[in-house]
Amino acid sequence: MLSRITQRMALKRALARPSSCAKSSRAPQTQRRSLTSAPRPGDGPLMERRADRELPDVQTSRFRWSRTFPIFFGIVAVTSIAIFNYQKLSSPVVSSTLYALRTNQRAREYLGDEIYFKAQIPWISGEMNQLHGRIDIKFNVKGTKRTGVMRFASFRPTPRGMFETTEWSLETEDGKIIDLLEEGDPFRAINGRGPEPDLDDDAEDAKIRGFRQMPK
Repeated sequence: MLSRITQRMALKRALARPSSCAKSSRAPQTQRRSLTSAPRPGDGPLMERRADRELPDVQTSRFRWSRTFPIFFGIVAVTSIAIFNYQKLSSPVVSSTLYALRTNQRAREYLGDEIYFKAQIPWISGEMNQLHGRIDIKFNVKGTKRTGVMRFASFRPTPRGMFETTEWSLETEDGKIIDLLEEGDPFRAINGRGPEPDLDDDAEDAKIRGFRQMPK
């Protein structure tokens, strides 16, 4: 009796195995991937990446040019203005006019002694184009008594000519203009425009120039 029961149970198990194997073969196989822990501080960069990892979102990782471009443009503009102002400040025209202002009697009577730029970082406004022969600048100055605005304007009539001073003045605090050219143009010697040579002597030199003078 027991042998029959055991045979029936074994037959049922044998019949049930193929169906379970078929179901398991039809079921989708899931790929198991190992988890890699993130690098800790001091471990160095992660040199290996899995090929089946998820790609980053394009919308979140896209660079925002609209946010950074105005800041970049502002930095470039401020830097360019500072460079151009430094170029004017280091020009010999500014140093020469400031030196002439210190030695001018009318400027010293109004400003006092120790004439220098008013600001620690002076701003030179106006045009300084020595290549095309146009100079028109002004900047703030100060002394031991008062402050003012000095303006210097000069132009070159011909490409090979010398600069001619058209204005050199000092504007006071109450708006009055002090003409500093009344005592003469101190920039004539700087430009090389000294006294006119004697034409007769030049004519005599031109006659004998290039020829050897015979001894008498």
